[in-house]
Amino acid sequence: MLLYQPSTGYRYNSDSIFLYDFIRAFRPRGKLMDVGCGVGVISLLLARDFPVEVTLVEKQPRMLAYARHNFVIHGIEAEAIEGDFLHVPPEGSFDFIVSNPPFYDPRVSQSEDPVLNTARYAQHLPLEPFVERVRRLLHPRGWFILCYDAKQSDRLLQALLRAKLIPEQVRYVHPKIDREAKIVLVAARANSRSLCRVLPPLVVFDERGKYRKEAEQAFRHARTQAVTGEMESLNEKREMRNYKKGFYE
Repeated sequence: MLLYQPSTGYRYNSDSIFLYDFIRAFRPRGKLMDVGCGVGVISLLLARDFPVEVTLVEKQPRMLAYARHNFVIHGIEAEAIEGDFLHVPPEGSFDFIVSNPPFYDPRVSQSEDPVLNTARYAQHLPLEPFVERVRRLLHPRGWFILCYDAKQSDRLLQALLRAKLIPEQVRYVHPKIDREAKIVLVAARANSRSLCRVLPPLVVFDERGKYRKEAEQAFRHARTQAVTGEMESLNEKREMRNYKKGFYE
């Protein structure tokens, strides 16, 4: 599956692929929202594989333009909402809300690139109000599935519990078996009474620096091919104007 993305600024990476593969196990259906969708990789792959109605939310117009384009060229419909998730007004409730949100601690050294800064650092989508708003938009038995900085697992789990979103599955992703986890994958459910399952870790590389079998399978499931470049250089400027006028809005 072709995925267009910009040549500079934020581009999707393995975090998105591992999150997509984690979500696959829940066999999503119904209404799905992708918060901070970027170029749309997670929800586009899920819409390809499962019967979901997608709503995209993205505050950066440039990134949303790529997401719109990626959905249109594959003939998959989606509603696109431009704006800050904490303030835009999506309607109805959702069976699944998924997200690879900005999660780096704002106290660390930050990129001066505004696109990268918005995509990476948590001040652009503060955790507690983010989780509270997700809870209000979820179906009574809906799922919230996301990845986050492993070092901030305590903050994430506390925020989920305060919002009455019960973490049912947690999985840590380690670059190598002897390295600290970099991200955590969490599936939380509204009104759940289940105990939390901490799944075996996903270890990405073996001792020789090659993808381990499970990580390699995640990329095979995704079957993506990135096309990098600006929309104008890809001769898509005219089409993008048309999409903005009539893209499922």
